[in-house]
Amino acid sequence: MSGVAESPGAPTASGALGVGDVRDASDVHDEPGWRRLDRRSLLVTVQMTGGVVTAIGLPVTLSFQGWVDMGPVIAWAVGLSLLVIACGVGLDALRLRHSRYRVGPERAELRSGILFAKHRSLSRERIRSVDLVAHPLLRLLGLVEVRIGTGEQSSAQEATLELRPVRRAEGERLRRELLSRAAPDAASDAEGTIAALDFRWIRYAPLSFVTSALAAAAGGAVMQVSEWFGVQEEVIEWVGDLFRGMSVAGIVLALVAGALAAGSVGALGLWVEMWWNYRLEREPGGTLRVRRGLLTTRSVSLEEARLRGVDVVEPLGLRLSGAARVDAVATGLSRRDEEDQAGPSTLLPAAPRRLADEVAARVLREPATPTAARLTAHPRAARSRRIRWAVSAALAPALVLLLLGALTGLPTLTYLGAGVAVVLVPVAVALACDAYRSLGHALDADYLVVRSGTLRRSTVALRRGGVIGWTVKQSVLQRRAGLVTLSATTAAGAQAYAAYDVGEAEGLVFAERAVPGLLTPFLEGAPTTPS
Repeated sequence: MSGVAESPGAPTASGALGVGDVRDASDVHDEPGWRRLDRRSLLVTVQMTGGVVTAIGLPVTLSFQGWVDMGPVIAWAVGLSLLVIACGVGLDALRLRHSRYRVGPERAELRSGILFAKHRSLSRERIRSVDLVAHPLLRLLGLVEVRIGTGEQSSAQEATLELRPVRRAEGERLRRELLSRAAPDAASDAEGTIAALDFRWIRYAPLSFVTSALAAAAGGAVMQVSEWFGVQEEVIEWVGDLFRGMSVAGIVLALVAGALAAGSVGALGLWVEMWWNYRLEREPGGTLRVRRGLLTTRSVSLEEARLRGVDVVEPLGLRLSGAARVDAVATGLSRRDEEDQAGPSTLLPAAPRRLADEVAARVLREPATPTAARLTAHPRAARSRRIRWAVSAALAPALVLLLLGALTGLPTLTYLGAGVAVVLVPVAVALACDAYRSLGHALDADYLVVRSGTLRRSTVALRRGGVIGWTVKQSVLQRRAGLVTLSATTAAGAQAYAAYDVGEAEGLVFAERAVPGLLTPFLEGAPTTPS
C-alpha cells in the first residue's frame, strides 16, 4: 500500500548509510537500513544552476550595451549569478540532509522534506517498475535517478518514489532486487535480446512531423537570438538580398526547402540522442527492459504481467516508407501520442514493418503477431462519412476567402479562395479514402484487433482478458447510416480503444464474441453473422 504522511517538524533519520557503501553502516543512529542520497548532487546543482543563470543573464546583460557603462552592469550580473547559484546549492544541500531511503523485506521507503517532513512507502509486492535515468552531468559523475513505481494510474507522487540521485551501481542493484521479487514465478523462457539498434533505421527520422516542428523552431530561434544581439534588421535585410530577383513562389519554395533541411538535421540529431545504444531485452522473472540514449541514458523496465497488448503505430511518412514503431499497451505507463516521441511505452523505434511485426510477436510470446491478422472491412457508409467531413473541412477556409473577396471587392482574395479549394479538396478526399481503408477489426485467438487513422494509423492488439467493458456510441447521423462506434475499455494504455463506424449488428456481435456476456442484453434479435 502506498501512502503519504506529512507532519511539520517530524524527525528525520540522520547519519544514514552512505549509498552503495556498506562500510558506513555504523553511521546509522536512528534506525537500521536508512541510506543517504549521493552528495555529488551538489556538483550537478552548481553546473545546472550556472548554466541556467548564464543562458538568462547573458542576453539581458548584453541588451544594456551602448546604453550604460558596462562595468557596473557586469559586476551586478556576476554578483546576482553567484547569489542564485549559492541559493540553489543551499536548497539542494538541505534536501539531501533531510532525505533518506530504505528498501526492506516488505517495503521501499523514502523520507524527505525541508519544511514539512514526508514519509512515503510502497509495498514491494506492488512495485512494478524501476526506471533509471541519467542526463550528461549525472553520467559524468557516475550517478542515476531511480524511479520506483507501482504501475497505478493514480497520482504520480503517490505511486512513485524518486531517488535523486544514487550511484549507478546502487541503482542497478535496486532495480534487480525489486523487480526480481515483483514476479518470481514468471516464465523464464525466451530470455535475452529481442531487438537491438540498427543504424539503418536513422533514415526514417526525417519522415516524422518532428521535422516540420523543428524547422519552425529553428526559424524562430534565429529571429529571437538576432533580436537579443540587436541585429534582427540586418538578418532580415540579408535574407532579402539573398532572394532578390526571385519570384514569390521561388522565395517560398526556397524558404520551405531550407527550413525542412534544418528540420531534418535536427530530427537526425534528436533520433541519435534518443535511440543511441538502444536494446530491448527480456530479463529473468518476466521483465521487458528498454535501454537507450546518447547524452541522457534511460532504462525503462516493464513487468510482463502488466502487458495487455501492443500498438503498431504508422504515421503517414513512415507508412509510405514501409516502417512502423511498436508501443506497449500496459498498465501504469504514461501514454505519448505525439508523433515519433519516445515515451515510456515505446518498445521499438521506427523500423521496417516486417521487423515491427516480429518484435510485437516476441513481446507477446506469440508465433505470429495479432497486429498482422486479416481485418474485416467496415461498411461503405463509413467512407461516405469521412469524405463529407474532409470536403467540409477543406471548403471552409476557401469559402471564407471567397466571401471576403466578394465583400471587399478584392480579386486577390477571390483567386486565393479558388486556389485553396482546388488544392485542398482533392487532398482531403484522398486522405478520407485512405482513412476508410485503414479501418478494420478482427478477433485473433486471445486478442481483439482494431485499426484506424490516416495521418497516424494505429493497429492495436488487445488481450481479450484485459477488456473490462464496452462503450457503445451512436450519433444521429450514424443511426441513419446503420453505424456504431465500439470502444473496448481497459485499465492499460489509452484506457479505451475504438472500432469506428462498424455496422451496427456486426459490431455488437463482434463485441460479444470478444468478451462474452458483456453485451448479451443488447443482442436480442441481432444476427449472428461472424465479424
